[in-house]
Amino acid sequence: MAERKVLWIDDEIELLRPHIIFLEERGYSVTPVTNGEDAICLIEQQPFDVVLLDEMMPGSDGLTVLSRIKELAASLPVVMVTKKEEEELMEEAIVKKATDFLTKPVNPSQVLSVCKRILEAKQIRKERIAQEYASAAARVRSILSKITHWRGWIDIYVTICQWDIEIEDLRDPALEQLHSDLKRECNVQFAKYVEQNYPLWVDRKQAPPLSVDVVPRFLAPALKNNRRVFFIVIDCMRLDQWFCLEPLLSEFFTINRDYYYSILPTATPYSRNAIFSGIFPQELAQRYPNDWGMDKDDEHSLNRYEHRLLDTQLEKLGCHLRTTRYIKVFDATGAADLPKRLSSLGSVPLVSMVFNLVDLLVHGRSKSEILLQITPDEAAFRSLTKSWFAHSALLEMLRNIAETDTVVVLTSDHGSILSRKANVVYGDRHTSVSLRYKYGNNLNCDTRGAILIKDPEKFKLPRFGPATNFILAKEDYFLVYPTGFHEYERRYRQSLQHGGISLEEMILPVIVMKGK
Repeated sequence: MAERKVLWIDDEIELLRPHIIFLEERGYSVTPVTNGEDAICLIEQQPFDVVLLDEMMPGSDGLTVLSRIKELAASLPVVMVTKKEEEELMEEAIVKKATDFLTKPVNPSQVLSVCKRILEAKQIRKERIAQEYASAAARVRSILSKITHWRGWIDIYVTICQWDIEIEDLRDPALEQLHSDLKRECNVQFAKYVEQNYPLWVDRKQAPPLSVDVVPRFLAPALKNNRRVFFIVIDCMRLDQWFCLEPLLSEFFTINRDYYYSILPTATPYSRNAIFSGIFPQELAQRYPNDWGMDKDDEHSLNRYEHRLLDTQLEKLGCHLRTTRYIKVFDATGAADLPKRLSSLGSVPLVSMVFNLVDLLVHGRSKSEILLQITPDEAAFRSLTKSWFAHSALLEMLRNIAETDTVVVLTSDHGSILSRKANVVYGDRHTSVSLRYKYGNNLNCDTRGAILIKDPEKFKLPRFGPATNFILAKEDYFLVYPTGFHEYERRYRQSLQHGGISLEEMILPVIVMKGK
């Protein structure tokens, strides 16, 4: 590690000679100076890594020198050394962007500690996290093939998402690759587990909470307690993205986080309709046969009954509401109109809202060169999602709701996965166009990267004719026809897609929040 340069400003600097020697013996280069003017001249002439600044000096006092240092080098860390911890002084120093504080008399270990904390914290943290990650990854790998209950996969994925957030700040390519490899291994085993157990789940045997359970389990209880509720679905929001958003809301809400599994396919027409209706796609297609035909692959038309489906489901659950409202936000213009629309809602007991903006980012990323450059990986996409939310009308609305006696139930309908590998599928021109799932007549595929469902009823999926079958991509594969295979492989590799089987797409947060 390069020698760290410390500028120490104190009018009694000779008395601190033992402290300086102590630091120099531990690899720091210390430049002593007795006044602010000399210090400013030195900062203008050469770089320093940290400044130790006495608050009480003749001539320019510490706060004045602090202001001048920040004008010259805004990012240079400055530690104020004070004779007493006066709250007013400390507040003023914080406003002027002091990095830390020491109170006289200081001992050499205190000075070393604050320098290490400022200058070496990232490296120390990086080394510690690498050690902790190696142990955590070994524990995960040791149980991967032994998980027999759906709760175990939730625990695994929560751990993975927490490491996503922890690792991204370190900018360590080697650690990022190790984590990516672990996620891929987890998804291989998860796909096997889902393929084996999903038919049991839809028959309600040993099932986790699924999309069809979100309203009965999380929304209906609040309504039955006569609470006013905002039910918010952020289309295509993943658990790791929620972990980035949660801190922005924890100041205003008491947050209770739970989890559920999206039904298959993990696509809006299936998963979101299952939330609002409380029934599986097979029954939904039977109820609306004119909308669920072989040639129907438009999610906007297939999801047009959400308000009606939710009202019907709530009636069946014994929630008899005098009125409900439903709002769908497709773009920034619709979001900007929210405050006006919400002011007219009065005391409506249930307001349901769908936000399509994250889903639009997912789909837009594969079409926009600019978006692709802004979000080259999942960490960057999390950052973009957080930036959107931090400046969104949704956050403003939630802050206002937090001041009322209202319960917020917030969730997602499915996630997405960064697709890296192409998998061959075979179908005719009537086959659906999605890249992570397909349905049609007599489809076939390479089963290394996908599941071929010959009996849709087994998965409670609709059958449009005697030869109907489905294909669901596994892990991080995407589905490509053999004609033009390499062209489409190049075009869609590294694109975010959904509809298949992965931890990212299936295990989702459901949040119940009450204002503090």
